[in-house]
Amino acid sequence: MTRMSMTNTPQTATIDDAPLVGRTLTRAFDGDPMMRWFFPDDASREEALGRYFTTLFTRQYVHHALCERTASAVSFWVPPEAAAKAVPDEETIQELMGILGDRAPVFGAAVEASAQHAPQEPHWYLALIGADPAAQGQGHGAALLRSGLAQADAAGMPAYLESSKPDNLPFYRHFGFTVREELELPGGGPTLWAMWREPRPTAA
Repeated sequence: MTRMSMTNTPQTATIDDAPLVGRTLTRAFDGDPMMRWFFPDDASREEALGRYFTTLFTRQYVHHALCERTASAVSFWVPPEAAAKAVPDEETIQELMGILGDRAPVFGAAVEASAQHAPQEPHWYLALIGADPAAQGQGHGAALLRSGLAQADAAGMPAYLESSKPDNLPFYRHFGFTVREELELPGGGPTLWAMWREPRPTAA
C-alpha cells in the first residue's frame, strides 16, 4: 500500500491560505468549460479567476463550509446545516459581478438554473474541488474527495456535486457518484452534470 505523502495529506484551509487557494484553483479551472464560458478572454482569464476564487473563499466558504487543502489541491464542502449560510451575501455578489464584468448576466443565469435543479433533500455539497495540473496523478484531489466523503458517510448523508468537465466524470464515478441529471445551461452554456452519491456505512 502506497503511503500518502505529507504534501497531499488534507488539512483545514484557513484565511491565511487565501493566496494558495486562489492560485491553485486558478490553475485547476483554467481549462474548465464553465470557467472559460464565464471568462472567455484568454489575456485576462488568469487574473480574473484568481480574484473570483479568492473572493469566494475569503468572503463565503472559509466562514461557512469545510475548506480543506493539500499542497496542490483545494476543496470546499458545504454540510446541510450550513447550506443557507453558504449562500453569498449581497456585498459578495456585487464583488463577483464586478469581477465578471459584462459576463455577469451569463453567470447569474447559470447560477439560477443550477439552483433550480439542486436536490431538496439534505446532503453534503461539494461546491468546489480542484488540483493544480502540475501535480496531476499525485493523489491530491483524491485525498480531498476521500476526506469529505468520509465525513458525509460518518453523518449518514448523501453527497452531491456538479461538473462541467466530462473528463472528470469517471473520477467521480470511481468514488461512487452517479449522474443524476444533465443540465444544458441557458444562453448556449456548457453542459452541467449533476452527480449524486448515497452514503456508505462506516466502520464501527
